[in-house]
Amino acid sequence: GDGDGDKEYLPVATTRPETIFGDTAVCVHPQDERYKHLVGKKALVPMSGGRSIPIIADEYVDMEFGTGALKITPGHDPNDYAIGKKFDLPIVNIMNKDGSMNANAGASYEGLDRFDARSKLWEDMERAGLVIKVQPHTQRVPRSQRGGEVIEPLVSRQWFVKTKGMGARALAAVEDGDITIVPSRFEKIWYNWLTDIRDWCVSRQLWWGHRIPVWYVGESGESEYIVARNEAEAREKAVADGHPQDVILRQEEDVLDTWFSSGLWPFATLGWPANEGVEGSDLDRFYPGTCLETGYDILFFWVARMVMMGLELTDKSPFSVVYLHGLVRAADGTKMSKTKGNVIDPLTVVDDYGADSLRYSLITGVTPGQDIPLNMEKIEANRNFANKLWNICKFVTDNALKSTPEEELAQLGVTGPITKEEFDGLLLPEKYIVSKCHALVASVTEEIENYQLGAAGSKIYEFLWDQFADWYVEISKTRIYEAAGGDNEDEARAARK
Repeated sequence: GDGDGDKEYLPVATTRPETIFGDTAVCVHPQDERYKHLVGKKALVPMSGGRSIPIIADEYVDMEFGTGALKITPGHDPNDYAIGKKFDLPIVNIMNKDGSMNANAGASYEGLDRFDARSKLWEDMERAGLVIKVQPHTQRVPRSQRGGEVIEPLVSRQWFVKTKGMGARALAAVEDGDITIVPSRFEKIWYNWLTDIRDWCVSRQLWWGHRIPVWYVGESGESEYIVARNEAEAREKAVADGHPQDVILRQEEDVLDTWFSSGLWPFATLGWPANEGVEGSDLDRFYPGTCLETGYDILFFWVARMVMMGLELTDKSPFSVVYLHGLVRAADGTKMSKTKGNVIDPLTVVDDYGADSLRYSLITGVTPGQDIPLNMEKIEANRNFANKLWNICKFVTDNALKSTPEEELAQLGVTGPITKEEFDGLLLPEKYIVSKCHALVASVTEEIENYQLGAAGSKIYEFLWDQFADWYVEISKTRIYEAAGGDNEDEARAARK
């Protein structure tokens, strides 16, 4: 009501009743005829002892979902937090970090576990006649990867890195051609991420990782802090600010986001910052790199962060080409899932078909940016290809070159490009296969330089199987073995070579 004695109820739906204590507004759609007359008035929060909150209107609300009236809890929901910022709503935290209710939940609920508080509050509301109905509702519930606990959104103090400047430089690096993304269609995703980039929360409450380089001044509190490379530098800064030499400094216990640490990889692994400007150092010789190969799913999480950090800290893009491969999927193209039972263990594949066939299948079965269906028939075919290569080598070493003197073997070694005179001296079959090989080298080189690894692999496969093995090796056998029709010793000697 608005103080005139009217008693009108605004129905809301929730799966987390305990968060009612943190509500700071009720939001409806501005065009919703059911609630238009209530916008601008105030509503009493159930079981709160008479606390009132404003009724606001925003197009974010879906009139068709639930009751069409949305309780806004900025302290315990990311979307509500955004609305709270938009309408300058207060943020009320009703929980402790262990998931128990704090004093803002009221004396009857303070100290209760959130789930116990949920049950008790619902019972109390039923007794008070404030429950309209209960119905089943299926939803996604976020859980901790490590312990499986239900994750509770909570507003807390965290460390952020301003990314607007770094993001603009990373955006320009691709726009200006300093960095090329293969395939180019992913440039759109790059632009979308970096055009409207937000500040980056880099603090994580984990035990493993790089500790955030912040030192708090004094035995307690976090109001005064110093950012430094190490404690000695932090103490030097504290003394410069007027603190005594023996001032107590406490390093922040949070660690850096994994993607922040990973973003340093291109140059930190080469001795940065110690080797900055050191001629001949690994950093000087190998940074920046040329081509980064990675999956398209971490284009922003890792690649963009490496580019931002590289440009910010070294003033150079860490690489000039980003080659994006696809994700390995089941044979029918669906995502591998334990639930579906279609997960393929690579170790089992290696046991059945060998590591070479699996590697070759993954490399030659890829198109930049496209997912890779892991087809067992393809892996088996490549296992057969590996066997074919083995048999070719076995034929050369155990048959064609068997009993060849060492000095003659030494002369057969390839030490440079074939000369015109050497080529003209070859018999027709050798001229043919050498010409085909040279054409293959030119074609495969072009494919690799254009990052078409799948096409390059397919051409090698076709040449070795169809041209070299099935044609050249087979006719060489007839020229080597007199019993198979060969009666020319010069031609047999040429075939052996």
